[in-house]
Amino acid sequence: MAVGIFAGIAVRNYRSALEWYKQLFGSEPAFYPNDVEAVWQLAEDRYVYIIEDAERAGGAVSMIWVDDLESEVAKIAERRLQPVGVEKHDDVWKYVYHDADGNETGLGGKVSRSE
Repeated sequence: MAVGIFAGIAVRNYRSALEWYKQLFGSEPAFYPNDVEAVWQLAEDRYVYIIEDAERAGGAVSMIWVDDLESEVAKIAERRLQPVGVEKHDDVWKYVYHDADGNETGLGGKVSRSE
């Protein structure tokens, strides 16, 4: 079975959410399917998109697994976004970010230290 993902996040205000997700992902979207949707390619066959849909906004929960968690979190902080929390499970941590609608995007991975 081939595996890929095309995961959507509904937002109330497309323009402001677009700027926030650019900060989170550190890049422009890979493409814009229409006037209220933007798509980022995170890896081969793995995409995340935002779409303006006020009725469904705010309920997304997702986690993106990365190889170098500390480095990715530091890069996001340089782009002026801070996590709202950190979940620690031995050497696997998840940094939690919330957009303006309350959608949760977690960044997870193994850490080289445990506290």
